[in-house]
Amino acid sequence: MKVELQNNEEFWGKIEEIVLHSEIVVDRAKGSCHPIIKDIIYPVDYGYLKNTKSMDGEGIDIWIGKDEKAIVNGILCTIDTFRNDSEIKILFRCSCEEIKSIYRFTNKRQEMKGILLFRNDDGSHL
Repeated sequence: MKVELQNNEEFWGKIEEIVLHSEIVVDRAKGSCHPIIKDIIYPVDYGYLKNTKSMDGEGIDIWIGKDEKAIVNGILCTIDTFRNDSEIKILFRCSCEEIKSIYRFTNKRQEMKGILLFRNDDGSHL
């Protein structure tokens, strides 16, 4: 079966539209501990988009970096075998170093693994 590729910019534009029209709530600031696993420290601000819904029924998760450019860099697709769920987490305003630290953070635990999908397809900004 041959799949014809479409312009991915429409996909990224829709994600960016949701981010730019939603209130970002930071509930786990950079340097804070995970609410259950105290030895896990958040490397970048983490939160959710208010009045949105993700697969877990809560707001869409978002990592918020300190880059000046207010753009969506990509998404992190995660699988958690402890909770038996999967989610996407938006990467917003993240620098290359922040993205690397988010990736390491996500893949640190045996129960959770994640892959990155970049807006520019090749991840060349890393």
